[in-house]
Parts: sequence; structure tokens; C-alpha cells
Amino acid sequence: MNTENPYLLLTPGPLSTSPTVRQAMLQDWCTWDDDYNLGVVTPIREALVNLASTLAPEKFTAVLMQGSGTFSVESMITSVVPKDGKLLVIANGVYGNRLAEIANYAEIDHEVHDTGELAGPDLNRLSMVLAEESAITHVVVVHNETTTGMMNPLEEISNIVKSAGKVFLVDSMSAFGGVPLDMEELQIDYLVSSANKCIQGVPGFGFLICRITELEKTQGIARSLSMDLYAQWRGMEDGKGKWRFTSPTHTVRAFYQAIKELDEEGGVAARYARYSENQRRLVEGMERLGFGCVLPKQSHSPIITGFLNPESADYDFKKFYELLKEEGFVIYPGKVTGVDSFRIGTIGHVYPEDIDRLIIAIEKSMYWVNQGARALA
Repeated sequence: MNTENPYLLLTPGPLSTSPTVRQAMLQDWCTWDDDYNLGVVTPIREALVNLASTLAPEKFTAVLMQGSGTFSVESMITSVVPKDGKLLVIANGVYGNRLAEIANYAEIDHEVHDTGELAGPDLNRLSMVLAEESAITHVVVVHNETTTGMMNPLEEISNIVKSAGKVFLVDSMSAFGGVPLDMEELQIDYLVSSANKCIQGVPGFGFLICRITELEKTQGIARSLSMDLYAQWRGMEDGKGKWRFTSPTHTVRAFYQAIKELDEEGGVAARYARYSENQRRLVEGMERLGFGCVLPKQSHSPIITGFLNPESADYDFKKFYELLKEEGFVIYPGKVTGVDSFRIGTIGHVYPEDIDRLIIAIEKSMYWVNQGARALA
């Protein structure tokens, strides 16, 4: 077993990172120094814009924001919807509902279109409501809903939203950098993700990629000092990479290394291919062992997959989890309401041969679960 990393994280983030990404955190950095702001932060912002759009990168800007990914999601929602605006939240899982919870806390006028955790968005309903309700100014959706692993149809949603003349916000927390997209092609105005997802950095900050013409309209809208997206953008623009408040320097430097490694792998397309192969091998192996999927295959994503717990009196998820951890793998419990399940992520510094080892470990662990032959502390 690797003593540096005793187990592989098969989760949708934080996820397993490369040794070189972790090593990048060994140096200390000054937040005022050009070596950091011009040498690390500025190249990260430029790289994120280029990842977001090859068609029209000049139309976008990247803003880094301290905290977990949810901090950046909250920054987006509370900084761009004006007091006389209204937000439509498309929800089909825990993270879609979190968007609505943020709006509720900030007292932002909003409504929720919730289609349940096992169904995709209702596109006919979306089209009808946007045609009828002129008060709606902004629409937000989760790109990959990791409650189940469902990938929501951005292109179809965007066509409806932009045809109605609304501002389009996307929470691509668990997909950006691992699933190909172009913000200009998809007419996305704001996109948010986090350092510790598909770009394979470590936790500590998120980022927002914004259409400049829309961001310029938002001065004075923010409901928070520290999460003011416009002020953070102006600070980074005017200060040449300077953060308004203390930057998570070690995390940022690790992310700089992670972006380099994404490029060395062959970019988003190559990473998407690896993640897809990971997920294909996972589902194939799990089905061979008798595990059914929560979602039909046409709804799967390469990010994370939900599996139904076995219908066995001997099966206990906690026991199964601990046995797998001893074998060097950490998985996720399920989140779908009323569905007895668990989830396995296929992103991060994880390769097809790791998935092959996982399937062997699961088969071994299930043997011990079914035999009741191993006591756990």
C-alpha cells in the first residue's frame, strides 16, 4: 500500500491528485509579490478562459474566489441577479436544490423547476414558462448533478433560455475541465467550478468564468462583501492578479501545476476520454458482479455513477465501505431519496487499471460481506 496515499479517492471531489500537484504546495508565496500574482494567478486566469472557449475567448474573463465550490456558486447567484430580477432554478438533485437554497437565504426572488432526482429537466415546461413569465431574468442549472451522476443537456437548455432572452448561469462544478464545452457556442454567460474537481487540483478556492459584457452590468448588485464577484474581478484586473483578501496561495500554486498537467495529458478531450473509459470499465465490472445502476446508461456521465445496494440480508454499506478502504479505495454513500445506493467517482488521478483493481477489490470485499467472516472496528 502507498504510505503517502493509503487509498484512492473515488469521489467527485476532493479527488486523488498527482504527486507533483501535491509537491507544488511545498513552497510559501507572498500575496503581494509579482512572482505569485503575475507568475501564477494571471496565467491561471488566462488558461481558464482558454479552456472555457476557443471560439471567442476574448469575450470572457476568469475570477478566482476563496473557499469551497459552493462559495463560488453563492458568489455567482448573489452577485449577478439584481434586486428587481428573478431567478429560475432548474433542479433535479441535491445540488440544484442548493442553488435554490442560496437564493432563498439571499432573499432573491426565484422559482424552482424540480423534476426529481431520477429525471432530466422538463424542457417543454421550461420553454413554456420562459415564454409566459417575463419577470424571470436569469436561469441557472447544474451541468453534472452528482446526486445521481446525471449529465443535464446544456445545449438544449441554453437554446431555450437564450431564445427567451435570459441570462444563463451554469454550475459546472464537477464537469468543467473533464467534459468538453465552449461557453460561446453554448451561449453561457456565467460558469462556476472548483479547483478540486476535473482539473485535479486541491480544495481551497473556486472560479467563475464570466461573459465580460454581462459582468460589467453587475456593479453594486452583490449581497456580500467577500463574495462580491464584480469587486473581485476589478481587484484582479486592476491589481494584475491581486486578490482583495488573503489568497489560498498553496492551493493556487497546486492548481497552476494541475493545469499544466491537464495540458500535458492532451487537454480536456483527452481527459474526457480517460474518464469515460474509467466509467465504462466500472459499469461493466459492477454489472458482472451483479450491481445494478441507479440511472439508465443513456443518462450516465463519466464523473460519478450510482449503484444499487445488493438485496441481501448480509449486506451492510458501512462494512462494505471499510473493507474497500482497507483494500485502498474510498467510495461515496448514495444521496438519492428513497433509493438504497452508493456512488463511485471516476475522475481525478485515476486510470483504467485502477478501476480494474477496484473491481477485484469489490469482488473480494463482497465475499467477506456475504460470508460475515470479517469484523470491523
